[in-house]
Amino acid sequence: MTSVLAPPPPGSGLKAVPGVKGVPYIGSTIAVMRDPIGMARKRYAAHGPVSWGWLLGQRTVTVHGPEAAEVVLVNRDKAFANGPAWSYFIGPFFNRGIMLLDFEEHLHHRRIMQQAFTRPRLLAYLDAMAPGIVKGVEAWSPGEGFKVYDHVKQLTLDLAADVFMGVALGGAERARVNGAFIDAVRAGTAYLRFPVPGLRWHRGLRARRALEEFFHRHLPAKRRDGGDDLFAALCAAETDDGERFTDEDVVNHMIFALMAAHDTTTITLTSMAYHLAKFPEWQERLRDESLALGRAELGYEDLDALPAMDMAMRESMRMIAPVPALPRKVVKDTSVLGFHIPAGTTVVIPMLSNHRMADWWPDPDTFDPGRFSLERREDKVHKFAWSPFGGGAHKCIGMYFAGMQVKAVLHQILLRYRWSVPGRYEMPLDTTSLPSPKDGLPVRLARLEENP
Repeated sequence: MTSVLAPPPPGSGLKAVPGVKGVPYIGSTIAVMRDPIGMARKRYAAHGPVSWGWLLGQRTVTVHGPEAAEVVLVNRDKAFANGPAWSYFIGPFFNRGIMLLDFEEHLHHRRIMQQAFTRPRLLAYLDAMAPGIVKGVEAWSPGEGFKVYDHVKQLTLDLAADVFMGVALGGAERARVNGAFIDAVRAGTAYLRFPVPGLRWHRGLRARRALEEFFHRHLPAKRRDGGDDLFAALCAAETDDGERFTDEDVVNHMIFALMAAHDTTTITLTSMAYHLAKFPEWQERLRDESLALGRAELGYEDLDALPAMDMAMRESMRMIAPVPALPRKVVKDTSVLGFHIPAGTTVVIPMLSNHRMADWWPDPDTFDPGRFSLERREDKVHKFAWSPFGGGAHKCIGMYFAGMQVKAVLHQILLRYRWSVPGRYEMPLDTTSLPSPKDGLPVRLARLEENP
C-alpha cells in the first residue's frame, strides 16, 4: 500500500514523497541487496523519480535519474551532507575519511589533499606502479578457472602498497592488511549493527584497529624520509597558507584512500575483464590498440591515445558502477524535483541502476562501448547521466589516478594474454556491499602465443 513520507508545508506547492512503508526498519533491504537494479526499476515504475521506503534501518528516499542526482550532488542550498550519511554505514571503519567530511571542513581537507594528486605526483605514481604491474601480471598462471577478481584484487593491493604506502609488505602482513580492508568494507552493510563477536560489524571494528596500528607504526618514518608515494605526499602536503595534516588526519585519509583506490579499481578491472571475455571482438580491438602503441609500459602521455580502451572502461563502469549508491543526510528541509524532503531523511542516489535507465540510455543492459564514441556520446544526454565518480564538491579526488591505474594494468594484460568465458556464462554479482563476482570470475586464460 502506498504511503507518504511526510506532508509538505502548507502553501509550499510541494508534493509528498510516495512509497511503500513495508516492515519498519527492514522494509525492502533484503530485496534491494539481492536485486538492486530490478528493485529500482519497480520503484521507478510505481512511484516515479522520488520515492521512499525503509532501508537498513532508516527511512530512505531514493532519487532515480540524472536530474534528481544533479539536485543532490550539486547541493546548491547545502541541504545534503555526506558525513552523517556515510558515517551510518562506514563511519566506525573509515572515520574522517575525505568522503565523510562536509562543507568548510571538507574544503579545507580537500585543498590540502589535492597536493597529493597534482600532475607531477601522478607521473611519479605511474612510474612507481610500472614495475609492479609487469611483475604481477607476468606471474599469472594461464589455464582454466583462472579467477580474475581474486588475482586483480591481490595485484591492486600490491600496487597500493608500492604507490600509496611505499612500504614493503611480507606475505603474512599483506594478507592481514588485505583481510582488514575486506572486513571494513563489508561491515558497512551489516544487518546487525552491533559488535557481536564473529559477525560483520565486530570484524569491521577489529579491522579498523588493525589498520590504524599499521599506519601509525609506519608514519614516523614517512614524516622523516618522505618519498614519491601517497603516504609521504600526505605527510608533506601543505597549502599556500602553510596548512598541513596532523598525524591522525594522515592515518584517516590513508585508510580511506587505500580502500577507495583498491576496491573500486578492482571492480572496474573485473567488470572490464568480464565484458571483454563476453565480447571478444572488443577484446581484440583493445589488444590491437595496445600493440599499435608500441610501448611495453604506458607513459602518462599515452593515456589519451587509447580511445577504444577508454570507451570500454567507461561502458564497464556504466554497466557495473564501482560505488553502487551514494547516500546523503538531509540537514534542513529541502526539495527534489518538487517533492518535499524533511530534515533528518537519508537520501540515496542509486548509481548502479541510474546507469541502466532506459529513459536515458538506449538498450541499457547491453554492453556497447561505442555509445561513448565521439560520434555518439550518449552520456552527454545529461551531465549526470554517467557519474561513477559522483559530482559536485565531493567528486572523487582520485578519479584521474583510478583511470590511469586501470589503463596501465589492462595494457599489460592485453599484451600478454587472451581470456574467455563459456558462451552462456553470466557473472553472478554479490551486491550486498561493493559489487563483486560471487565466483571470482573464472576465465580460461591463455598466453597470446597459445591457441585462443
